Amino acid sequence: MKVFIVLHEGQTLSEEEIISFCREKLTAYKVPKHIEFIKEIPKTNVGKVLRRELKTGS
Repeated sequence: MKVFIVLHEGQTLSEEEIISFCREKLTAYKVPKHIEFIKEIPKTNVGKVLRRELKTGS
């Protein structure tokens, strides 16, 4: 599983912090194995997430 994260200006977060948080809150098979930081989530004009672009863009 891969997770895409958009940070707001001035925020910092590491992959280790995300994984440790997920291990506390989620079951083992739901913890993401890959983490990618991106500037913004691609969306359509209606506001839906363009999942196809996330898959091909990574």
